[in-house]
Amino acid sequence: MTDTASIPFRKMNGLGNDFVVLDARETSLALGADEVRRIGDRNGGIGCDQIIVMEPSKKADLFMRIFNADGSEVSACGNATRCIALIAAEESGRDEVSVETSAGLLKAKVDSADSITIDMGKPRFGWRDIPLAEPFEDTTGIELQIGPIDAPVLHTPSVVNVGNPHAIFWVNDVNAHDLGRFGPLLENHPIFPERANISLAQVTGPNSLKLRTWERGAGLTRACGTAACAAAIAAARKGLTDRQVAVELPGGTLYIEWAENDHIMMRGPAELEFEGTISADTLSRAPV
Repeated sequence: MTDTASIPFRKMNGLGNDFVVLDARETSLALGADEVRRIGDRNGGIGCDQIIVMEPSKKADLFMRIFNADGSEVSACGNATRCIALIAAEESGRDEVSVETSAGLLKAKVDSADSITIDMGKPRFGWRDIPLAEPFEDTTGIELQIGPIDAPVLHTPSVVNVGNPHAIFWVNDVNAHDLGRFGPLLENHPIFPERANISLAQVTGPNSLKLRTWERGAGLTRACGTAACAAAIAAARKGLTDRQVAVELPGGTLYIEWAENDHIMMRGPAELEFEGTISADTLSRAPV
């Protein structure tokens, strides 16, 4: 395979939430849903939760385009933002960088690969902003349940948008429910016109949560950064925790602070696993 017949990629992860990162800052990539699915396929492709494409930006160090493994494009991914911030910091030699996304401009402070803080911006709570298919005045808990009416298995989730829509179900034990079975049903429930990330959250202390997430377009994941942000914000709104929370995920712990200026600060690691090349037959490549 020659250099002209292949396209470099980085395989990265944030607490096990893994990504294939492609660089389209000098040469654009025409990336369709079929190509995304081939790359994300864990059997025949490289395998990942999301494919990230780095593009030029006039507002930030770079623009981050995000595709779920099912081929859908989304606006936000907290764990991927840490990975891209690490790349930008290493390239620039600066510890403060910025990443533009479809959801807005995100600022990052890179102390080390193990400690990257992202300003995720302000959460949105209005039913139209999440969005929901019908009005709910109180989004700390909406009418939605799985199971019998008189004995639901899951019910009354908190909903919030932190760059993408999230529903958080409060449970006594995150491992006591089959999220792999309920997740697809809830992600695609008619109440969520743009689908939603579905999480089970367990309060373990005034400054701690345990979380499992079914990620929209990706399925069960070892970590979801925006879900950790959403759960921490929702817990604080309900008075279940303080505004600084350690969120324990299957892949590790993220530290979330809902700051006084209403911005969400997320701190955690990013890791480069390996680098490689993808055959040009998989992707269409065109000059900028």
